[in-house]
Amino acid sequence: MPNSDNTYGIYNKKTKIISQTIESPITFADVASAKSYFFTDDALTVMDECCTQLEWTLIDSNKLKFTYAFGTKGGNIAAADDWAEQYNSRKTALISSNNWMKNGNSADSSDHLF
Repeated sequence: MPNSDNTYGIYNKKTKIISQTIESPITFADVASAKSYFFTDDALTVMDECCTQLEWTLIDSNKLKFTYAFGTKGGNIAAADDWAEQYNSRKTALISSNNWMKNGNSADSSDHLF
């Protein structure tokens, strides 16, 4: 479940669409199965812990779309300790250890879910 630090607003909204790279795409029964197919458990944990808003949907039953945004912890916190940078640094570490995405290609989208 995303964090609830929205007192100071929500920032850095992004939307991604994840597509399969196989010749005969799998049809997903639900969002949970698509998330599990595309992302590692560690990646999903980072998203849940660092994102303040996070929404998922299936596209054509074989692509996964998600929109995420970050609140701030507020106060005199260093930028590196705030949610957006925590997401970036933890994601980078997981990518470096080949532990972010299991399958698929990611593309940016401007058609946000919220």
